[in-house]
Amino acid sequence: MSFIHVEKEGSNPTLVLFHGTGGTENDLIPVGQDLLPGSRLVSPRGKVNEHGMNRWFRRFAEGLFDEDDIRRQASDLADFLRAKKTGPMIGLGYSNGANIAASVMLLHPDVLDGLVMWRGMNPIAPKDDLNLANKKILMINGTSDPMAPTHSVGVIRSTFAASGATLEAVDLPGGHGLTQSDFLRTKEWLTNFN
Repeated sequence: MSFIHVEKEGSNPTLVLFHGTGGTENDLIPVGQDLLPGSRLVSPRGKVNEHGMNRWFRRFAEGLFDEDDIRRQASDLADFLRAKKTGPMIGLGYSNGANIAASVMLLHPDVLDGLVMWRGMNPIAPKDDLNLANKKILMINGTSDPMAPTHSVGVIRSTFAASGATLEAVDLPGGHGLTQSDFLRTKEWLTNFN
C-alpha cells in the first residue's frame, strides 16, 4: 500500500512522523530534524479527507471513531512501514497522528519499536494477547485537554503498561496545543532511546 510521503535519508533509528488533523506530510519534517538530528525520516500523509482536512481515519463525531476504518488504515500503514523498515523505527504523532500511530502499535506491534504520542488518547481496543515487551513509549498530554479526555488517556496508558511496554507518561499544564516542554521532553527521550 502506498502513501503520499516525504522521506529524508539519514541514520537509524528511523523516525516516522504522523501529522495531526488538517496537516500534511511536510508539517513535522523540521520538528523531526530538530528532535533527532541526522536520523532517517519517513512522513506519510493521512488518506482520509474530512471537510478538506487530511486525517488518518474516519470518525462519526468528535471523539467517536470508526474502528473498522482505523483497522484498515492501520493495516495499510503497517504494510507501508514494513517496506520502509531498515532498522529500529520510532513513531511520533500529534493528536489524530498520535492515535493512528498508537493503533499501529496496538494492532501491528512488529512495526514500531518506539512511540511518542503528543495529545493522543485510546483509539481502539488492542489485539488479543498484546505483547509490547521491549517497546518504549512516551505519552505527553495536557492536563486540561478537551480533545483527549482523561479517562481515554488513562485507558491507553493502562493498556501499554499491562502489555509490558516501558511507558513514560507525562502530564503538562495546558490543553491540546504543544509547548516548548513537549519538545524538550521528547528530545531528551529520543536521545536516550536505544
